[in-house]
Amino acid sequence: MKTLIIYYSQAMGNTRRIAEMIQKSVDGDIAEIETITPYTGSYEDIVEQGQEEVSSGYMPEIKPLSVNLNDYDKLILGTPTWWYTMAPAMKMFLEKNNLDGKIVFLFQTHGGWPGHVFKDMKDMIQGRVKGKLAVQFDSTGGDELVTPISEIEQWIRNVVHD
Repeated sequence: MKTLIIYYSQAMGNTRRIAEMIQKSVDGDIAEIETITPYTGSYEDIVEQGQEEVSSGYMPEIKPLSVNLNDYDKLILGTPTWWYTMAPAMKMFLEKNNLDGKIVFLFQTHGGWPGHVFKDMKDMIQGRVKGKLAVQFDSTGGDELVTPISEIEQWIRNVVHD
């Protein structure tokens, strides 16, 4: 079974950090969702723009992935939490791609407010969602990991053996 980790990361790169940790353990491929127009400005500027985008339902245009989804059976999707839901770039990815027939695992990064990310993602995924992991970082938008590393490693082991 071939595995692909797909993630969107912004600001401090926390979601990227977890995606790369997963990739090292599952021996899968990895692909980053990138917006056509990058976010710019301070962390606070990006947070404010994110709030406006989530409130309005806006989904930014994203670049094509560097891989073909049809080549993979198992997908591990990761997103930061933006105003209690997935980042708009991840929402656009899910809007554009049919994951029917895929086994899907979800992870999110957040600063203390996990929100309803998993429910929102699951509602958009046609594939079978099998596992979820919420990873907390400090609440100031920094990169200090709060979730115990052992909890993340245990989840990864479960994904590998599923």
